[in-house]
Amino acid sequence: MSVTNTQMKTVIYDDNIVRAFSIVTIVWGVIAFLVGVLIASQLSFWQANFGLEWLSYGRLRQLHTNAAIFAFVGNGMFAGIYYSTQRLLKTRMASDLLSKINFWGYQLIILAAAISFPMGWTQGKEYAELIWPIDLLVVVVWVIFAVNFFWTLARRNERNLYVALWFYIATIVTIAVLYVVNNLSLPTSLVHSYPIFGGVQDAIVQWWYGHNAVAFFLTTPPLGLMYYFLVKAADRPVYSYRLSIVHFWSLIFLYIWAGPHHLLYTSLPNWAQTLGMIFSIMLWAPSWGGMLNGLLTLRGAWDKLRTDPVIKFFVVAVTFYGMATFEGPLLAIKSVNALGHYTDWIIGHVHSGTLGWNSFMTFGILYWLIPRLYGTKLYSLKMANAHFWIGTVGILLYVTSMWIGGVSQGLFWRALGPDGFLKYPDFIEGLSNSRAMYQTRLAGGSLFLLGIVLMIFNLIRTARQGKPATVSVEVPVANRNRDGEGALALLTSAPMMFMVAIVVLGIIFGCAGPVISPLVLALFIVVVVAVIISYGLHKKRWAHWYGLVERHALVFTIMSLLAILIGGAVEIVPTLVASNRIPLEITDEMVAENPAMAESARWMQKPYSPLELAGRDLYITEGCYSCHSQMIRPFRHEVLRYGDYSRLEESLLDHPFQWGSKRTGLDLARVGGKYDNLWHYLHFMDPRSTSPASNMPAYSHFKTKTLDPAVYTGRMRALGKLGTPYSDEDFALAEQRFLSQGKLIVDYLAGNDVNVETNSQMVAMIAYMQRLGRGPQPLGAPGDGSALDAGAANTATASR
Repeated sequence: MSVTNTQMKTVIYDDNIVRAFSIVTIVWGVIAFLVGVLIASQLSFWQANFGLEWLSYGRLRQLHTNAAIFAFVGNGMFAGIYYSTQRLLKTRMASDLLSKINFWGYQLIILAAAISFPMGWTQGKEYAELIWPIDLLVVVVWVIFAVNFFWTLARRNERNLYVALWFYIATIVTIAVLYVVNNLSLPTSLVHSYPIFGGVQDAIVQWWYGHNAVAFFLTTPPLGLMYYFLVKAADRPVYSYRLSIVHFWSLIFLYIWAGPHHLLYTSLPNWAQTLGMIFSIMLWAPSWGGMLNGLLTLRGAWDKLRTDPVIKFFVVAVTFYGMATFEGPLLAIKSVNALGHYTDWIIGHVHSGTLGWNSFMTFGILYWLIPRLYGTKLYSLKMANAHFWIGTVGILLYVTSMWIGGVSQGLFWRALGPDGFLKYPDFIEGLSNSRAMYQTRLAGGSLFLLGIVLMIFNLIRTARQGKPATVSVEVPVANRNRDGEGALALLTSAPMMFMVAIVVLGIIFGCAGPVISPLVLALFIVVVVAVIISYGLHKKRWAHWYGLVERHALVFTIMSLLAILIGGAVEIVPTLVASNRIPLEITDEMVAENPAMAESARWMQKPYSPLELAGRDLYITEGCYSCHSQMIRPFRHEVLRYGDYSRLEESLLDHPFQWGSKRTGLDLARVGGKYDNLWHYLHFMDPRSTSPASNMPAYSHFKTKTLDPAVYTGRMRALGKLGTPYSDEDFALAEQRFLSQGKLIVDYLAGNDVNVETNSQMVAMIAYMQRLGRGPQPLGAPGDGSALDAGAANTATASR
């Protein structure tokens, strides 16, 4: 009989980094939700914009969303990952220096964002508004975090990778891919750039990123934290290990396909819309599998729900996760989306996830962590319980009001009278009817913020009654070669080859034409059937193979990467290829050769003039896309209200696209020529002067702030590099055309006793508004400032 002597060593966990991330989570959380309450008040009371451009709704909304997602939830994610990873791997983080760089670099990113958004420095893409220098810093910090994490995996003293680590791995690799691809851009200055994708290409890439930023920043990390902290708080093992396997792999594979459901009934190709809808509905199963696995982990521990506020927060968080992941696929069904999209229902859906799932999970983790980080007990259980109930009531008020308001808005917009025309043609009437719901939303958000204030006081007193704790454990020394042995064999094994074949065939199928695609699909089906047969015949071998995969971080990471790449590639690559086949300029000769191009030529977007481009950039700077869409869906009620439905060709030159996702105001896709220049001037100076019930902030600074025409010559050159068909003559005459077109608007306004500078922001914004939906008009045409469109002055009541 042989005796094996196991060598032991002492591991001291680095909880200083956990304490640091926990503290800033609380600080940024207060700021994020305070700004949220402010912008909620701006929707009910326009005076809350304070007449300051830096505090306008369009700019602060970007600050709120980024602070809530990346500052509050992001820092909480790092705190939880750094704490749990060290204990799951039984080793200290590989590098204290990299941990500190991760911390300070991330805070620098958030601080830069907090400064840049009120200044109007933005890319104009939801959840990806950060300007390009900050994007570069994000990439650097994320790589540092990844290196530290995977280095720690390589040094671990635990044989297998626990389920929480699976979700961390998927988060790291997927966010890296999403962020880099979506933020590819061409800089024009230190604070401005244009994305390399435009129009429908930009739309599909943006919502591939936007939806999966929710999936892999707001879903997979909290799920990984749930599998650790919920288990610890309940003192029970995970309900089902097998269910966690199915949950993880099906979730990360299906989620990546669902982005196009944000673009239903838009100019996105119908096949991509349908694909997004189908995979969104399929997400019901894995999402609810994860929810049930979390809730059933509490079996035998439900009595703690009465006494432990941490369990309360976790249970409600997981429940809201289930609600949000039921509602998401529901809203992805085309008939439901037709009602809910652009309304406050979407706002309610997003906040049920962010407040109920992400925030409550973060609160529970903080209440569980802080006492342990400071070697003491929670200062007040009663105060934590009060926070729970106040926060829960706040969420219910917020979400319920947005559900009611959103459904009411959708029904109001689409209501037709007996004659088949709009029953409520005045858009502003719908906004007025939503006022009570906006005020209820404000009350709910204020209660939620009050709960956070209670938490801050409770956790500060908790920390003060203890002191920073240092945790050390004795662990067996690991075999350093374990992770490398067999990795090559696993990568070349039959299951891995099956996966690679499915990925490759899926991509080829997406890119193939009508002749080749049926053959590829047949081969794809054959491979899938072969996988099923192989698994049926060799279940034990497959189980043994997966057990080995869990011990090899490299193999597991590669498999996760393959799982998320296939969906993105199948949806994005064909869309990019197909839209690239559409010429950006159609000549008469091309139409003569191919008469089918006549319809495309009719709708083909022409390049913006220098002044119109300046106005468009200002539109993005002010965050106008937060309240206005530029996409008319092919519904009778939308065509009656806004004009002919939008075509793909109309926005191919838009970098970035501005289709929007919310209508607090009118759709602007065909606003050009509907109102005269004086109306636009009055509307920007004081929206109440043209629309008494409007909640739009005033933009009086447009009148006094001026633009440098030379800047837009450079920006036109940048767009030219991205494919916009500008000529050398356009570049040479850019400044002259900027001023000449501006003068027409200035002269028109002067005729109505209004004096503005030719190069003022006001003139540029009016030029852009008059351009939308009309194409470039020859000088002297109605709407360019030299003439007044008939009836334009009588349509003011339809405005926001």
